[in-house]
Amino acid sequence: MIAQPAIRVRGVEKSFTGTPVLRGVDFDVEPGSIFALLGSNGAGKTTLVRILSTLLRADAGTAVVDGFDVAVAPADVRASISLTGQFAAVDEVLTGRENLVLVARLRHLADPGAIADGLLDRFALTDAAHRRAGAYSGGMRRRLDIAMSLIGDPPVVFLDEPTTGLDPQARIEVWNTITDLARGGTTVLLTTQYLDEAEQLADRIAILHRGTIIQNGTLAELKRLLPPAEVEYIEKQPSLEDVFLALVGDAADRPDDSPADHPADRPDGDADPTRKEPR
Repeated sequence: MIAQPAIRVRGVEKSFTGTPVLRGVDFDVEPGSIFALLGSNGAGKTTLVRILSTLLRADAGTAVVDGFDVAVAPADVRASISLTGQFAAVDEVLTGRENLVLVARLRHLADPGAIADGLLDRFALTDAAHRRAGAYSGGMRRRLDIAMSLIGDPPVVFLDEPTTGLDPQARIEVWNTITDLARGGTTVLLTTQYLDEAEQLADRIAILHRGTIIQNGTLAELKRLLPPAEVEYIEKQPSLEDVFLALVGDAADRPDDSPADHPADRPDGDADPTRKEPR
């Protein structure tokens, strides 16, 4: 029996004040996999995540998350997902453990203390449990943020630019956390501005350009779109960056009046995905 996709998107469209942002988006995400969504600034990645998490209604098309239609059964979708934004949403006055206990109580779960202790152990934060979250490093705050979002064991997690602003060591800590989530059976939809992050983490990568998915495949499949380069008879496989730029063009080719570049219409703050963070 073929497993149903954890996320299925068909023909999703969205416009703001008559300006199209999404122009018919289609993709599937398999259960327990990491799916990376890449796109230029203003491509519509955050708009799509907001639609999938029921924060925004699509103009056309359908989206099903964990078996529930986002338009027909939004409450069931919200019970099945977790959304982590670009910046850690932790209370810096509270300790790490207090943050987790607070969320567990808000979800009306039994034994919030035990839930908090289990997540602290899972995310290697036990030693820092009683320290104020404001004293955590960037990577620790992000791990705590993701741990808070997993209270209630949601089967689907949306991570919108999860490593924005983190140093290289903190990024690796978050990468390990995301990999562990998928190994545990959680489905992860990840938006990222870093191509190396998609290469490192994703089982499948979709490139969103001018409101449509122009390519969707594994890293190996995307690399085969370009012929290997030869330097002194040594074969060089194209990188994901080579594939991305060949498909969507560089920044000079993009129109200045991109639909999603109007902050009043769509607060999509994606940075340029062709930029790599210094190592």
